[in-house]
Amino acid sequence: MKRLTRVSFARMHGSDPQLTGSQVLSIFHHSGPYLFLGAAFTTVGLISMAFAFLGRKFDAMLFWLALFAILYGQRLWLNLPFVALMFHSLRFLDLRVASNYLVPIPAFFYFDAAGFLGRSGRKIAIGLAISFLAIFVGTFLFGPLQIFDLINNLIVILSLSVLTISSLLQKQVDKDFIMVRRGIVIFVAFALYDNIAFGAFGYHPLKEPIGFAIFLGILGYVAAKRSLSRDQQFGDLQKELEIARNIQTAILPSAYPRSAHFQVAARYVPMNTVAGDFYDFVIADETQAGLLIADVSGHGIPAALIASMVKLAAASQRDSAADPAMLLSGMNSALCGNTQQQFVTAAYVYLDADSASLRYSAAAHPPMLLLRAGNVVEISENGLMLAAFSFATYSTAVYPLHPGDRLVLYTDGILEATDTDGEEFGSHRLSALLRDSALLNAEDAADHMISTLQVWSKLQNDDLTVLICDYSTAQNSIEVAA
Repeated sequence: MKRLTRVSFARMHGSDPQLTGSQVLSIFHHSGPYLFLGAAFTTVGLISMAFAFLGRKFDAMLFWLALFAILYGQRLWLNLPFVALMFHSLRFLDLRVASNYLVPIPAFFYFDAAGFLGRSGRKIAIGLAISFLAIFVGTFLFGPLQIFDLINNLIVILSLSVLTISSLLQKQVDKDFIMVRRGIVIFVAFALYDNIAFGAFGYHPLKEPIGFAIFLGILGYVAAKRSLSRDQQFGDLQKELEIARNIQTAILPSAYPRSAHFQVAARYVPMNTVAGDFYDFVIADETQAGLLIADVSGHGIPAALIASMVKLAAASQRDSAADPAMLLSGMNSALCGNTQQQFVTAAYVYLDADSASLRYSAAAHPPMLLLRAGNVVEISENGLMLAAFSFATYSTAVYPLHPGDRLVLYTDGILEATDTDGEEFGSHRLSALLRDSALLNAEDAADHMISTLQVWSKLQNDDLTVLICDYSTAQNSIEVAA
């Protein structure tokens, strides 16, 4: 094993301080293009690094490419004779040599992230990284050694040759893959030329940066093309989501019809463009009101699709509107086995002005709230969630109705809204909010409830839906109107 003295190494790489002015000028002119390429590679790397972290999801391939470009640009600078003229410390010479051993590390992790190394890509990349790191550390401990350069060149030549052959053998019809593969072949050809020339003749002809510039240009083209494609796909997706939102809004009932006994206000605030919350007026006439609220597990498009199924299931049970337990049982039968293992919580209340009574049943849903004479009472009659168990049964609770009663149905997003400290709004605050808004009409009370929750929870983490129903006798309604 032969040790290169730092003096002989410095002379070998053109950093002998005993140089004439014309020689220095010649070195500068020779280094100029590579100084520019080093700056360009580093800049591209820094920009790519920013995009890797600033995107909606961390992009591992872009990260390793960015690190590859940065290290490559820095190594290019360190190995230029012009830069060596400005530094004569022994540690700089060690760093200059050692930098050669760091560059391949992110390159192989990039090839792994891009899928060029196959199923064992991560293990291969880690194994190669350990080898290069060992040589890097060894250079600082023992100084530049020919054996280190020999090991580095052998690993680089063999691995790049295998990579080139495997990429050429890999069957792929994707045009972007073909472009990247051509870039790899070009870069590998230049890299092999430099490594073989250095190993055979003991000098570095610096042709590889040209291949690397071509490689980065191809990757930039592919990245720009994919970015434009993603933007177009995102725009199309936004249009489709807007259509889905309009469809979902259309399945929700319009304003409750004018009634002498019932004033109903509904508020629906989805977390995303579409949501899994749902409400419906199963029956709505002068003397009867059937109010249904439901919450599908999960969020987004899957939950919204199930919510549409809930509407159909409820519509199919309209004949059972006066019997909440039977209505929920029929909905459960219709939904079981058809919701892709998503479940539904629901609550249904039937109000009858002729008998001044309410009938209530629920399926694993938060209890209904009754505001009467300034006091809030929870009404709970829960069975199992819908769409989960075909054997589920439900029961109906019957309560009298008093003039001035206010009923509130809501989804769990109301209770589980959290503030900046992670504290939930909870049932106690909801009851207090209901009491505080007792003098407001149903519409204003619903607006006040939603606005209070949005102030409490700056970042909405669930869908918000609330139904508020005020009951009055015909005589009360005439007095209020007067």
